[in-house]
Amino acid sequence: MKTRAVIGRLKRALKAYPVVTLIGPRQCGKTTLARSMSGQYFDLEDDSDGLKLDLAWDRLTDADELIVLDEAQSKPEVFRRLRTSIDRQRAKNGRFLLLGSVSPALMREVSESLAGRLALIELTPFFLDELGASSLDKLWLNGGFPDGGVLRKGAMPDWQANYLALLAQRDLPAWGLPSKPQVTQRLFRMLAAVHGTLWNASAIGQSLGLNYQTVNNYMDLLEGAFLIRRLHPYHANIKKRLVKSPKVYWRDSGLLHALMGVSDMDSLLSQPWAGASWEGFVIQQAAARLEASGIPCSLYSLRTSDRYEVDLTLDFGSERWACEIKLTTHPGPDDLARLNKVADWIQADRRVLISRTTEPLEYDGCHSIDVADFLCLLADKSPSGKKRDAS
Repeated sequence: MKTRAVIGRLKRALKAYPVVTLIGPRQCGKTTLARSMSGQYFDLEDDSDGLKLDLAWDRLTDADELIVLDEAQSKPEVFRRLRTSIDRQRAKNGRFLLLGSVSPALMREVSESLAGRLALIELTPFFLDELGASSLDKLWLNGGFPDGGVLRKGAMPDWQANYLALLAQRDLPAWGLPSKPQVTQRLFRMLAAVHGTLWNASAIGQSLGLNYQTVNNYMDLLEGAFLIRRLHPYHANIKKRLVKSPKVYWRDSGLLHALMGVSDMDSLLSQPWAGASWEGFVIQQAAARLEASGIPCSLYSLRTSDRYEVDLTLDFGSERWACEIKLTTHPGPDDLARLNKVADWIQADRRVLISRTTEPLEYDGCHSIDVADFLCLLADKSPSGKKRDAS
């Protein structure tokens, strides 16, 4: 099994809390990771597993072994039993590991029953630090899902198509999405077509025959299922009018590529939207690195009405980074000068242009680096002080 970068953070959380909740999209590796940590595994979507858990509850909860409860949001009644067991032995940590694939339903149960008793950690699909820099193109093309092609040949794009079909037909309706599967699949394709652009709910709604409020509600659920990211605009007091619409991205580049009919690198690089795909890919790598290390950070976009922008603004609270993302191996001084201009407006502490450069470039306080080096910069901000949180 590939070592997941989040494992160190997960083990520390289990030492500090009685319950840890591991959330993330379907098929990202939550079950594999959890089973490597405990043999007491129960899938609460499986009625037989639910019965076994019910009958053995007292024996299991009195023992010292970690208990893994998968898809916990599907059995709301288990949260009341968890609270009772935890409060009976409040000082005992590392007792339960909950897994979930849709955050709104799980968070509702957690906030009502387990507030103050647990840590919450997100597991993303594989990202570059977990696979190595040599896997860059394979990861970008196939995305990070373990079965989606990044670890084995021949899966792309059939695996992605089947994954999205199952979500549209079974999972999303069960999680509360009221649209018909055919409408959901159309929405998927439309979101792929506008990947990396400003979000316009009215335009999408008009194409689907829905009002913009309904479309935004659908998007809330897709975000909660870890499929889509809306990168909201950074608010700054500058002498420029800022664009207030968020930008929309597919989190996983493999799902995007499958929806757009691309299954090899030559085809990808010939697409007019390849730069937008690269932008979303780099943003996901940054988000995954920050999450795995437990680095508190808010991610934003920034764009002015006269088209000055930085693709990614990272706000760490104590400092601010302005990050531009370009699909090129040779960024020039003009690119860095433009980044520097916007970075000055928001008083950014660090200015980075992330590209596919083979030779880092520096200009007036800005520097261009590749994705792997950018992730190293982020890892250096880990609260644990470790450059890599994978042990």
